[in-house]
Amino acid sequence: MAQRYVFFEKRAAFSCRNLRIAKDRNMRSPVKPKKSLGQHFLKDLDIARRIADTMDAYKGMPLLEVGPGTGVLTQFLLAAHHDLSVVELDRESVAYLRTHFPDLDGRIVEDDFLRLHLDEMFPDRFCIIGNYPYNISSQIFFKVLDYKDRIPCCSGMIQKEVAERMAAKPCCKAYGILSVLMQAWYDIEYLFTVPEHVFEPPPKVKSAVIRMTRNRSTSLGCDERLFRQIVKTGFNQRRKTLRNSLRSLVEKDCPLLNEPVFDKRPEQLTVAQFVTLTGQMQPYVLPVKQ
Repeated sequence: MAQRYVFFEKRAAFSCRNLRIAKDRNMRSPVKPKKSLGQHFLKDLDIARRIADTMDAYKGMPLLEVGPGTGVLTQFLLAAHHDLSVVELDRESVAYLRTHFPDLDGRIVEDDFLRLHLDEMFPDRFCIIGNYPYNISSQIFFKVLDYKDRIPCCSGMIQKEVAERMAAKPCCKAYGILSVLMQAWYDIEYLFTVPEHVFEPPPKVKSAVIRMTRNRSTSLGCDERLFRQIVKTGFNQRRKTLRNSLRSLVEKDCPLLNEPVFDKRPEQLTVAQFVTLTGQMQPYVLPVKQ
């Protein structure tokens, strides 16, 4: 039986005096960062505050923080009176949060975010925020897509390269699978870049803060599973024209392959053009072998 998570409806007031403001940005984290979990603890309070501010338009809506660690971002979210719950896999971090953030009593889920049944936690719409582990950030956003009709906004910090890919426009090197699949449903804002030295331990790459806001699309108007397959197949051979990369999906002598669009490479197509292409290809797509 799937585990159910029940959060308290009532919570204690959180005032500014509860903020755990670090006097020294070079101070060591009270929890040891674990490489296996991709942990890089943010220690710059100004950046944490700016990340929290990305959710100002959604106060009153349930908010889930992914990977709170020692609560550097959490403290600002609580101070802003968000209806906050957190999910953390690291036992040491969970113990620290339970000791130092009594306002989260009953709202800390010790689990892997990727394994959560979010519809059991939130029966209605909710938002997501976090300083996301680099090693699973793409997986986190694909999970957000699974709940796109319930998540109007998702923001937080990720690896700069991934942020650039998510926000990229056609005809550039960063534009790819993640760009198309996310932008089909969300407007992506690249907000600001974050340097390496504000973390413990410092990552080897720069980070960036993004915000994803649900667009007005309620349906793509095509087979969504085929849409994802075409996007992934095309970009997995991005140096080839679509005629060559997508040939394996259709009948051998498919007349559609003679159309000019197949002279293009995948990075030249907009999201809307991929949607149109999916509709055109659907009658010719080979059945999946059992």
